[in-house]
Amino acid sequence: MDSTELALLTNKLCNAVRNAGLFIAGELDLVGEQHIIEKELHSLVSYVDIEAEKKLVEDLRKLIPDSGFITEENTAGEMPDSDFTWIIDPLDGTTNFLKGIPVFGVSVALLNNQRLISGAVYHIMQDEMFYAWSGGGAFLNGKPIGVSRTLQLKDAVVATGFPYKVKNMNELAGILQYILDESRGVRRMGSAAIDLAYTACGRFDCYYEAAINPWDVAAGILLVREAGGQVTDMDGGGEPLFARNILAANSNLLNPMLTLIEKVRNQDNL
Repeated sequence: MDSTELALLTNKLCNAVRNAGLFIAGELDLVGEQHIIEKELHSLVSYVDIEAEKKLVEDLRKLIPDSGFITEENTAGEMPDSDFTWIIDPLDGTTNFLKGIPVFGVSVALLNNQRLISGAVYHIMQDEMFYAWSGGGAFLNGKPIGVSRTLQLKDAVVATGFPYKVKNMNELAGILQYILDESRGVRRMGSAAIDLAYTACGRFDCYYEAAINPWDVAAGILLVREAGGQVTDMDGGGEPLFARNILAANSNLLNPMLTLIEKVRNQDNL
């Protein structure tokens, strides 16, 4: 696809994402405890997640009929091998949604032969549509966005998430303590997709998280990169999409964050 085709596709993607978001918003006051399913400890899902995903799969199949799907709720069924794969989180921030905390969204990205080429994150309760396509830049409600220009970690606001279960919790606690000491502050929103969108538009200066899934971060990775930021795994050398951990920042702060992480790891190994 050329840039014009990608721009048109991304516009249609945004329409599908917004439609799913409007469905979710309409269910906010209707969903109750009886609708909640615990997939595993601390991991919740409701009929809203499942129905929103079904709507997205249906709409996205119309855009690229032979495309494949990687989805959180596994509603797409088996799909043929394809050069194009949609990565979908129909409701990122399910716990926030179920508790009435207005920080949750829809996240969808498109892979073409393992390369992210289009993505959108819809912050539903703020009616904020973040979107990007490869080589086209990143946007918020039609206006170009860019990562922050913060120069030093001491002036940075850092976003993160806390995994429900992970083997190296002591290491993550150590990283958090260092960042609390070295930065302006830490925020935990409860939605990786929105954390990355906020990093892309400069509201956050950095974002990191471990034990993360590809559907949580796929669209956000493209947003940050197209907004001029850098995204890697927490080791600093890998593609984060399937790495299960992620670090995103502007170009001034990526190396200081990696240095801090390595410092904590070295202490743990003493």
